[in-house]
Amino acid sequence: MSAKKFDPVAHGREMREQGYWLDLTFDDLLTDAVKKFPDKNAVVAYRADAGSEKPVRTITFKELEDLVAKAAGALRGLGVKKGDVVALMLPNWWEFVVATYAAARIGAVCNPLMHIFRERELRFMLGFADTKVIIIPKEFRGFDFAKMMAGLRGELPALKHVIVAGGEGESAFDKALLQSDAAPVGPNPPERLACDEMSSLMYTSGTTGEPKGVMHCFNTIVACTDALGERFHLTSDDVHHGSTPFGHMTGFTAVMVQALRYGSTVVLQDIWEANAGVAIMAREGVSHMAAATPFLADIVKAVEAGGPKPKLTTFLCGGAPIPPVIVEKAISVLDLNVSSLWGMTETLGGSLTEPERAREKSSTTDGRALNGMKLLITDDDYTPLPLGETGRFLVTGSSLFLGYYKRPDLANIQPGGWFDTGDMAYMDEEGYIRINGRTKDIIIRGGENVPVVEIEDLLYRHPAVADAALVGYPDDRLGERGCAFVVLQPGASFDLQEMQAYLSKSGAAKQYWPEQIEFIDSMPRTASGKIQKFVLREQAKKYAS
Repeated sequence: MSAKKFDPVAHGREMREQGYWLDLTFDDLLTDAVKKFPDKNAVVAYRADAGSEKPVRTITFKELEDLVAKAAGALRGLGVKKGDVVALMLPNWWEFVVATYAAARIGAVCNPLMHIFRERELRFMLGFADTKVIIIPKEFRGFDFAKMMAGLRGELPALKHVIVAGGEGESAFDKALLQSDAAPVGPNPPERLACDEMSSLMYTSGTTGEPKGVMHCFNTIVACTDALGERFHLTSDDVHHGSTPFGHMTGFTAVMVQALRYGSTVVLQDIWEANAGVAIMAREGVSHMAAATPFLADIVKAVEAGGPKPKLTTFLCGGAPIPPVIVEKAISVLDLNVSSLWGMTETLGGSLTEPERAREKSSTTDGRALNGMKLLITDDDYTPLPLGETGRFLVTGSSLFLGYYKRPDLANIQPGGWFDTGDMAYMDEEGYIRINGRTKDIIIRGGENVPVVEIEDLLYRHPAVADAALVGYPDDRLGERGCAFVVLQPGASFDLQEMQAYLSKSGAAKQYWPEQIEFIDSMPRTASGKIQKFVLREQAKKYAS
């Protein structure tokens, strides 16, 4: 590892020299798509409350440009200036797409927010960012967002406007942004952001319980779309499925912006329901999807049950390691090679298994470095480790974040620009990595490091188990012991003795067997599908001695 202190300016210069930072804004991507495909559908939007038989709206690239220009002018008319934060707390609706590109056009910072957040999270996030405008649904999944925000307004002095999709009156999305008297704003106006300035702010999804504001710029986001597109061989002919929430970086970058980068159509599904999903995908000719493991498992089950088989040719699966049985079922049921991805909000995409090696590598690795990214495994002193040895997983490259908003002290970027991800991993001789737990998830039982991921994979393969996670709890004698949290298949039964007998038969060392088992209805997960193990660890503390 280089001893040279990280220099963001030098890093940007290096990324440009190597051809990874192209200094393209979202406006540049939209202008290019309009020029090449003006009458092609940019967005096909389905909503659960309108049924899955037909979209509620289709928008061509030329129409998208017109809507963005109007909305950008309206935001400017509301007093939004360069550097102001505009929060986008919407489901995957067409309004999200329009508002994102409109805010970016006038130099505002886009802050996508998951629609699962409530008063506690919003009070902190909106206040911390001095958010000037938030765009919300009037109602979604039976929750009244307008009422919630009305109750919060008095605690957020910087918040000047709440715009409501599906609302009424002057604050309604259509009225406030699309029917404003303000002059439309064309592409790349004078107040536009530089491509290495913060253009997107997204809070970490909370696997540790402490959200931080992750800063990205146009260059880091576009570099990620280029790297993914190259590895997947994406073209303008691809049709993307947008069910992964745009309030999370996977949906925002690897779906919404990814489609725009290639001039592809994105098909929106606001509430994921597998039967509706496969019907929509089959009808619209969806060829590419980026989503977490549960989405893939749902698609397999829906098709197995008689649903239409989508024409998917590529699938980016991230958020958590893919159980081998899911990879195998995707091949046999969907004839689909699933590409495993490792990424996080701070790094966007880091590693990906190319489709050509997916059958061989996706169930045993989390891919190899994407173009523009570098991966490193070190010990606790940040000394590089030999191939095959598990250690700290460090990443640097073209999609590395700019740091944490207002908290530069938390970035943990080591000399040479290496970001300590907090994951543990090992690398094989071909450069493919395998995540082997989190630095905070390690279970050390009697001086032995328990291979958490391997035990979880074994449990997942048991026919009674639908989902599994292993966490540690304190023990006076051994330091830690393991507790397995298990979600059972419908009608199945399982117990501690059966689990231990199964692990014994599978060849797992007895020292690695969980000594407690807890049955739960579902895993606590982040929006990206990652299991919130800090929640499970709290529950397991009842076994502590």
